[in-house]
Amino acid sequence: MPPNNQKINFVHRQSAHCESGVAANLLFHHGINISESMAFGIGASLFFGYFPFIKINGLPLTTFRGATGQILKRVTKGLGVQAKRHRFWDPEKAMNALDRIIDQGIPVGMQTGVYWLPYFPPALRFHFNAHNIIVYGKEGTEYLVSDPVFDEPVVCSRMDLMKARFAQGALAPKGKMYYLTRVPDHVDIAAAIVRGIKDVCKTMLKIPFPLIGVRGIRFLAGRIENWPEKLGEAKASLNIGHIIRMQEEIGTGGAGFRFIYAAFLQEAAEILGEKRLLNISGKMTEIGDRWREFALFGVRNCKGRVLKGNTYPAMADILRDCANQEDELFHNLADLINL
Repeated sequence: MPPNNQKINFVHRQSAHCESGVAANLLFHHGINISESMAFGIGASLFFGYFPFIKINGLPLTTFRGATGQILKRVTKGLGVQAKRHRFWDPEKAMNALDRIIDQGIPVGMQTGVYWLPYFPPALRFHFNAHNIIVYGKEGTEYLVSDPVFDEPVVCSRMDLMKARFAQGALAPKGKMYYLTRVPDHVDIAAAIVRGIKDVCKTMLKIPFPLIGVRGIRFLAGRIENWPEKLGEAKASLNIGHIIRMQEEIGTGGAGFRFIYAAFLQEAAEILGEKRLLNISGKMTEIGDRWREFALFGVRNCKGRVLKGNTYPAMADILRDCANQEDELFHNLADLINL
């Protein structure tokens, strides 16, 4: 397809996390004004999972959010919004399809590999294939990109964007793109909030699998306290560093999305007229602080600056405390909305 110029009147809004930011910004473009935290909460994306059989950069996957694509899927379903999603095997066909949708004046979200996005500083590029962005226009062979983790829009060449859309490895994007096709005149945000809270409570408390939710946090705690003996100091440090990176650096807003979810509960309290949610929001912030303490202990171990008491068993105890507090919080939250 020959080069063409098209610029959609799109408002770029920065966010802490890419997918919730993309979801909120696409909805905002189509007239539904919700925050990133509200999109995250309605999308029921607060999560914990430790999967030693899935490797990211050669290390076990620890995740603090739901599966890639879940936020937009659940938000649109909860609000009655229709969206289309496409995957491709052929990179040229994928780029031509993107051009056709942009030419219709529709901003397009897509999954990409961070390593191949040239506007990321070299020090921040790594092989992570679940980064979401929005393309809202094109000038010649340069695409106009709203990447929600940046404070301003950026540009990306056709070749670089193609590479990013077809990055290889874990969570390969396979050219995935998506866009909204129909937005109802009225959306019931209150009902969507309740549904989102119920889904998160079920995920964190009721999935009968030891690697997910509160059970998963306790499982990981049991692993961590024995890592130095089982793995050796160097490999134990590498594994701890990987967990902290997933918890604090991969667009989580800090503390494995706990602060973002606390903000969602605060907004939900106002919309639902339920002041007790403010207390639960405050408690979630406190739990987030505890996760941050775990990260601090871990960073000190990784850098060889261990203080007295910053041991692996101590880190395991912090995780058990987080699990116990989240167990209580989600039970209280479930009781509040009559789950």
